[in-house]
Amino acid sequence: MSLSTDPCFTQLETRRSFLGKSSTGVGLAALAGLLSQDRALGATIGNYSFPNFPPRAKRVVVLWQGGGPSHIDLFDPKPILTKMAGQDIPNSVRGDTRLSTMSSNYKAWPCVPEIKPYQKYGQCGTEMSTMLPNLGGLADDFCLVRSLHTEAVNHAPGVTFMLTGSQIPGRPSMGAWLTYGLGSESEDLPAYVVMTSSDKEKTCGQLFYDYYWGSGFLPSKHQGVKFNSAGAPVPYLNNPTGMSRQGRRSLLDKLSTLNLEHYAQYGDPEIQTRISQYEMAFRMQTSVPELLDFKKEPEHVIKRYGPDVEQRGTFANNCLTARRLLERGTRFVQLMHSGWDQHSNLFGQLEQQCVDTDAPSAALIQDLKDRDMLKDTLVIWGGEFGRTPFGQYNSGDSKKPTGRDHFGRAFSWIMAGAGIKPGSVYGETDEFGWNITKGAIHVHDIQATILHLCGIDHEKLTFRYQGRQFRLSDVHGHVVKGLFS
Repeated sequence: MSLSTDPCFTQLETRRSFLGKSSTGVGLAALAGLLSQDRALGATIGNYSFPNFPPRAKRVVVLWQGGGPSHIDLFDPKPILTKMAGQDIPNSVRGDTRLSTMSSNYKAWPCVPEIKPYQKYGQCGTEMSTMLPNLGGLADDFCLVRSLHTEAVNHAPGVTFMLTGSQIPGRPSMGAWLTYGLGSESEDLPAYVVMTSSDKEKTCGQLFYDYYWGSGFLPSKHQGVKFNSAGAPVPYLNNPTGMSRQGRRSLLDKLSTLNLEHYAQYGDPEIQTRISQYEMAFRMQTSVPELLDFKKEPEHVIKRYGPDVEQRGTFANNCLTARRLLERGTRFVQLMHSGWDQHSNLFGQLEQQCVDTDAPSAALIQDLKDRDMLKDTLVIWGGEFGRTPFGQYNSGDSKKPTGRDHFGRAFSWIMAGAGIKPGSVYGETDEFGWNITKGAIHVHDIQATILHLCGIDHEKLTFRYQGRQFRLSDVHGHVVKGLFS
């Protein structure tokens, strides 16, 4: 049989001819259909339509504090640590808690009290460290969660677990799951944007891996778009030398026609990604420069974010950019800031880290509130775990602790907006800040809760891969309705 009479070849030829007849005909209509999928508000996946119920959160911003902010020093006051300073935390409290290899073989477990005083903030009277005065000043607007816990004891597994549902890389990130289920609200900016920053002193050697915002086995159009901290905000966004905007538009039209023919033959979703990303990049040539231009921001807003706000790559700059992204329709913004890993510099670096992040974090929450956006924007501030109530002593002298080790048994987050109960504290730990005594929230529980706030039943948002149905919360997780107002 010749190729010309092969039914499969004839079918391919017919599709190719049908879609490729004209850039202004069926091919363009198909292109418009594919692009509209990216902007769709919600999706039908399997037997379910998303959102499954009216969402409280239309958008999410995660202020990720990489390294593990110390709940003992910042959010969960424990007077007994002052009373017993230098004495060992009792075996009956420590039990068989899994610790990192840096401290698991210790013979002494000296209590180390908070390094700066606590005070009550707001009408609600929430106790927080005086190192976070700006966030503390908004205590009536957020819930301080003191009862998170995780099995992870090291950074990369801990971050991966919280953001993807597994300690092993390869699963889709939270932002990817949300855009997969809910689509995008913006025509000119990505649905999922990531920005990274670090403490000024570069004391922390952590890396932020691409899989923290990856799409895993979901179509790659759902992965986060990372904005660079220096140089071009997005690689390859500008036209090559000698290429006009009109010329680029003509080139993209021809590429789209070819890609649509390819898609008609093979049905590969990555071809859809290629088409939509080309088109998004073209629109971003205009939208991104406008996004990053703060000239029209009121002076009082600029001052609110602190002195680093106009310096690209800083946490303050990223916070203001995040607010501008959210108000322009970006659904999920993930800011990742490193520097909270105080093993040997707790007594100096922790306070500096608070100075760098406190005002910008509070400014973002206040900005959203001023624009009447906090009511339907979920704000999350926290990291992969907390820090040990005992002191870490690298010199071998337990009487001279220099920092705190990783600690997943109990740690704290701040959550605000989108139906989270304002002016509240959720969960409790024991008198040493070691064991959770009330309202324990596991990693999978908080993932289920975040999806619920976005109108998604975490058990229904699934993707079949390698013979099983996967979801963000794996096969676990319960919605923590006690966090809701």
